[in-house]
Amino acid sequence: MPTHVPFRKPFRMALAALWLAATPVLAPTAQAGLLDNVLSGGDEAALGAQEHPKILAQFGGEVKDAKLQGYIDRLGRKLAATTDLAREPWTFTVLDSDVVNAFALPGGYVYVTRGLLALAEDEAEVAGVLAHEIGHVTAHHSAQRQTRQTIAGILAAGVGLVFGNDTLAQLAGLGGTAVVASYSREQELEADRLGVDTLQRSGYDPFAMATFLETLRRDSQYEGLRAGDKGEGGFDFFASHPATEERVRIAADLARKMPQGGARPRDPYLEAVDGMVYGDSPENGYVRGRTFAHPQLGIAFTVPQGYSLLNGADQVVAKGKNGTAMAFDGGSAAGVSDPVAFLTGVWGKGANLSNVQRITIGGMPAATATTRGESNGDSADIRLVAIRTPDGKMYRFTFLAPAGALARFDADFQAAANSFHRLTAEEAARYRPRRVQVVAVRPGDSVDGFVRRMPQEPYAEELFRIINDLPPGTPLQPGQRVKVIVGE
Repeated sequence: MPTHVPFRKPFRMALAALWLAATPVLAPTAQAGLLDNVLSGGDEAALGAQEHPKILAQFGGEVKDAKLQGYIDRLGRKLAATTDLAREPWTFTVLDSDVVNAFALPGGYVYVTRGLLALAEDEAEVAGVLAHEIGHVTAHHSAQRQTRQTIAGILAAGVGLVFGNDTLAQLAGLGGTAVVASYSREQELEADRLGVDTLQRSGYDPFAMATFLETLRRDSQYEGLRAGDKGEGGFDFFASHPATEERVRIAADLARKMPQGGARPRDPYLEAVDGMVYGDSPENGYVRGRTFAHPQLGIAFTVPQGYSLLNGADQVVAKGKNGTAMAFDGGSAAGVSDPVAFLTGVWGKGANLSNVQRITIGGMPAATATTRGESNGDSADIRLVAIRTPDGKMYRFTFLAPAGALARFDADFQAAANSFHRLTAEEAARYRPRRVQVVAVRPGDSVDGFVRRMPQEPYAEELFRIINDLPPGTPLQPGQRVKVIVGE
């Protein structure tokens, strides 16, 4: 979340995306068919261009690391030049997010996060990720998925017309929903096949697809270890790319049929990621476990156990279990200093608000109310909280629960809102960006020695082995270059 956040439509899109991720739904056939007809003959490039700013808004924006962005852009264009859409415009973007993910939109918009890039072993594995997403574009999977699945899902989910009856207009902008909706098994396997072909045509080792899928599987296990194996749903690559041992096996089988000897260059990749921010960037604040803190804004809050936080450029969102979700943003109070007046006359104007209350949070004036959003017969209970800080900014929480379930989850919602507080100078100073540092192994260096350089990372040895593709028992070789995570 940046230092100043306007109240924008992408905030609403994010809530719809989260609801879709948390609650499986089926759309009315007539409505889904209508939207299919609208978009099937449309301009994919125009649709991608329309959604591109919304993806940037939800996932931290484009990285400000020109070296890293330039590297991915050159690599992506090299791969795309070997496809049937070589002459089409392509846009390759590194998202300033630690979430491990990659995805594509219609019209040649391909995205990869910093979090994913930190896991690769070499350039061929990064190329494998990009080639897979390029395959989704060339096979038109992105357009099919958004028209038939994502839009249909949001229609049925119907999260909330607190902001007016413009749901159908909002559906023209999918926000971050491209990330949370899954491809079909057939689409994933086709993109794998196309990606392996692209790797081979571009001169890379076609086995890189399979090896990186295995690294992603290990990272998913690591994230489960960090979460205590509670089965809590987060935001990751496998939310949108179902990965199974079958996919790894099939990708390897495809590679075996290719001419062998493809390149696995490491140095260009390592040079690109050396110094890359790991985790959250200072501009967007920091997610540390269940806490979000923004030292530049001087604010922080904590979500309850069982919620996964996702930090974006325009808002922070959290997904809970049982269909719950929340979003947080802030910015100008539109000239209104009283939180109750802001809640009833600006933010929730026109909504059917109930239980409007004037409250105090962290010594700051605040207001809260409940309402319900409805669309196509489906509804959600919603709690709204607005807080005014001493600098005149107005911050707001939106909490969602399935219809009729607010009482069950309201204690968690209110606990999250009540945790909002101003950071002291001492607290703010504790937050510093972590970075990827590439170092050469010297004689006598050990895994344990490198792990001791990463005391801030939970299960540091597991992380060190994953990001360097070092299975247990694999010795380090003098001169070998490895990645370590440094910083607070």
